[in-house]
Amino acid sequence: MQPLKLGIVGAGFIAKFQVQALAQIRSVEVTGIVSRTRAHAEALAHMARSCHVGDPAVYDSIAAMAPHIDAIALYAPNYMRVEMVEEIVEAVRRGAAIRGIICEKPLARNVAEARRLVELAESANLRTAYFENQLFMKPLTAQLAQLAPQQETMGPPILVRSAEEHGGPHEPWFWDPVRQGGGALCDMGCHSIAVGRHALTPQGKPPDFLVPVSVTAEVALLKWGLPVWRQRLLERFGVDYDKTPAEDFATGLITYRNPESGQLVKAQFTNSWMFEKQGLRLLVEGMGPGYAFEINTLASSTQIFIGDAAAEAVADAEKAIEKATASRGLLTVHHNEADLYGYPDENADAAAAFLAGRDAFLPWSYGLEITQLVMAAYLAAEERRTVDLTDPAVQQRLETYTPLIQQGRGAEVLSR
Repeated sequence: MQPLKLGIVGAGFIAKFQVQALAQIRSVEVTGIVSRTRAHAEALAHMARSCHVGDPAVYDSIAAMAPHIDAIALYAPNYMRVEMVEEIVEAVRRGAAIRGIICEKPLARNVAEARRLVELAESANLRTAYFENQLFMKPLTAQLAQLAPQQETMGPPILVRSAEEHGGPHEPWFWDPVRQGGGALCDMGCHSIAVGRHALTPQGKPPDFLVPVSVTAEVALLKWGLPVWRQRLLERFGVDYDKTPAEDFATGLITYRNPESGQLVKAQFTNSWMFEKQGLRLLVEGMGPGYAFEINTLASSTQIFIGDAAAEAVADAEKAIEKATASRGLLTVHHNEADLYGYPDENADAAAAFLAGRDAFLPWSYGLEITQLVMAAYLAAEERRTVDLTDPAVQQRLETYTPLIQQGRGAEVLSR
């Protein structure tokens, strides 16, 4: 079978990570790249060639690339998503034979945008893949398989705690709540909410099986609201958290109902941009009747130590781990970080789905549901109450709701 010819839009951090992941599968060939910055696109094309995942051409626009690809992956900033998908749909209407679209999390900044993206894809009969890599993490899939007999005998998990934490994003737009869609909750809450729901879902049931019942949440500006750190943020990224702050910490609790048994189960989530340890940490732990599991990506089997005298030899701290905060001392090392986080498997799933003419395991409709839950968490934090997701009035409000933080009015929420 011929590999899927993939065009990539965006040439930043996540695009580079995904190219590393593609080197580990055989069903995708990168044939085109589009980026706002030509130099970044050329660098990503060079990386793709070095990784032997294709010999991509660099194009000036999506429209120019569209006739030469089978599928397209959106790794560009959140605030550009709707415009880009409109351009893709127009290219399909003009005759481009695009089979499907991949969108990196989050699908959109709010429900209105997410629904617009779903409708656009449907209007052009495009297959979709929503990339939430944590659902494909091998430690997660392995423990679910290992505990399948326990689930069958004792019942599915009833409580899951999930967290994603690191020291802060790479790019200025990520820190801007208007362009990004918020702070740590929008950036990483989608991951933690999705993986929590997935880990609670009974074996053999679809990803949207559990019915959301209620959400409660809190957001706060802690580290990056302090004067010294706020000044560093302004100097490094040009983002002023005195005027337009976003949350660097979020936590919450979502209640789901099993539609077959009626049982209520709980998923806690925590996300922050103020994690002061080795670097990125993903944590998932679950409790079932008589069994439990735990995943901690900082519990690596490989560790190294670099003393002060040798520290100058390390030019890039992130060679050890994503979002690494130090280049000396005791460092956690992952020999294959992309695989640990599930990136190769989500790409393989999308490629197989598009080549077969179907949606991926997680279609954009699932991304829309996760966006709804993230927005419900913002609403709960903003109004300091538990949001009842079974209330039709609440569902209707979420359709047009834009959090105050996303509007650039975060001081009204975070200073309380």
